Amino acid sequence: MERRLAAILAADVVSYSRLMETDEEATLATLNAYREVIDGLVEDHRGRVFGSAGDSVIAEFASPVEAVRCALDIQRKLEGRNVDLAEDRRMRFRVGVNLGDVMAEGANLFGDGVNVAARLEELAEPGGVCISGKVHDEVAGKAGADFADGGDHRVKNIARPLRVWRWSAEAIAPVAPSSKPLPFPDKPSVAVLPFTNMSTDPEQEYFSDGITEDIITELSRFRSLFVIARNSSFHYKGQSPKVQEIGQELGVQYVVEGSVRKAGNRVRVTAQLVEARSGNHLWAEKYDRELEDIFAVQDELVRTIVSTVGGRIDVAGKARAVRLNDTSLRAYDLYLRAGAAQDRNTREDYQLARKYLEQAIVLDPGLAQAHHNLSLVHFMEWIAHWVDDRDAAFANSIEAAKSAAALDPADSSVYSRLGTLHMNRREFDEAGQYFEKAVSLNPNDSQALALFGVYLTAIGEPEQGIEQFNQAMRLNPFEPRWFRWSRGIAYFTAGRYEDAITDLRSINSPINEARGWLAASYAHAGQLDEARAMLEKFLQIAEQEMAVFPGRKLSAWEAYWHGAIEYKNEAHFEHLYDGLRKAGLPD
Repeated sequence: MERRLAAILAADVVSYSRLMETDEEATLATLNAYREVIDGLVEDHRGRVFGSAGDSVIAEFASPVEAVRCALDIQRKLEGRNVDLAEDRRMRFRVGVNLGDVMAEGANLFGDGVNVAARLEELAEPGGVCISGKVHDEVAGKAGADFADGGDHRVKNIARPLRVWRWSAEAIAPVAPSSKPLPFPDKPSVAVLPFTNMSTDPEQEYFSDGITEDIITELSRFRSLFVIARNSSFHYKGQSPKVQEIGQELGVQYVVEGSVRKAGNRVRVTAQLVEARSGNHLWAEKYDRELEDIFAVQDELVRTIVSTVGGRIDVAGKARAVRLNDTSLRAYDLYLRAGAAQDRNTREDYQLARKYLEQAIVLDPGLAQAHHNLSLVHFMEWIAHWVDDRDAAFANSIEAAKSAAALDPADSSVYSRLGTLHMNRREFDEAGQYFEKAVSLNPNDSQALALFGVYLTAIGEPEQGIEQFNQAMRLNPFEPRWFRWSRGIAYFTAGRYEDAITDLRSINSPINEARGWLAASYAHAGQLDEARAMLEKFLQIAEQEMAVFPGRKLSAWEAYWHGAIEYKNEAHFEHLYDGLRKAGLPD
């Protein structure tokens, strides 16, 4: 038998015996229809179904990225089918994905890789996906979905503990835009889809993703355009939707798509600009250049897009058409690798990113992006308690951000980073100056707008903060969960409790403090039963998760809430505490 390394997808039906006992014919008809969907998706993702006994499926993929994308597509597609069925007849699958050694014999697949996939499937939620730590390392930032760390688990017949990561449609998926078409902005609007990696080496994906992000960043500097944010564009990574659908979901008139092939010291970039409503191609171009000319290619692309859809080029654009020497090119490559490591969002990957960025800065001290990302790495290590000397990490974050601002005074994201850092030190005047500069420099920077919203809420101007959040969400229809969670806090601060409840309840945040805000919102809205239940859930989860549980008295939690938001006015903390008292947390 042939032994090989493969990605294995294992799936089975939840409560299959109950469904069969209730109605065998209807259950078998649904299963057969759903199996057709699953088999078709496996084929679409270049996999092979090896076995299916009763309600279970085993499929093999050469790529873990394709296996995970297939698992996500299966769950999303089948949940759409379930809408048409009565609740007690809906058929939900659990899916596990593993990367390991397998052996094939005819139509059967054996080996440790299959056994672990089956155990991961058992750990998945109904309608959810559970992947191994090894798979997560391979797919983080590439699968178009976020996975929550599920910790270590011991399972039957597997000697070692399994590190698992979970996705579920309810708790993990980003907030989807409304099904109602979004109105077009009052200026040309564009979304840049992730450029496809056409290199023979899949490890080069960091490079094509980095090129895409750079193009989005440069386009967003033009005030004459409305540019969709990076993570909403990357929502479509690995998918093949029609541009008309993308235009409707994102509310844009134009879509840019393309590919990157990097081989040796040469790079080929193809790009096309499509009118979303009609699907007509406005232009297409192919660039075959030396790798050192990559910035020149990016600039040419950006200026062609702007002149085509905007009719003119305004002064917000920033020319970068420079030729990189060998040293600068190695520095830029390290910067892109660091970004890919940051996307994986683990302590070890942030340490790796810091090493890459420090090496990049040694090679090219003038690479502003490297200084900026190093500031973000230090900040994340500070906020996540991933370093022993947190004071040094915070100081290093400020120093790196100031270096980036000196090297690139037009980069809005650097100023929003400085604003956040000063806000964390309760230096509100300095923070406000940086946030205002960030938003004035780049009205397309959704993260800068949202962070400005956090700042305005903290200083007691929540209604203005809500306006910033709304604009950020329009630029980023598949917004990060923290946008909606932070807007919920702004609604609470403004006394708009029903709106706060809608936002805080809609995201099912894995961050427990959101449940505390929700409990206080329910209490102030007079929904005391819901407030007590949410407060109890908050306390139970805190007791499980916190190294030192403060207990069940409000006075013990005050330091915690001061760390959750930097309210400038103590009266706003008292507003929160009063809600928690009403929910049942005694002084």
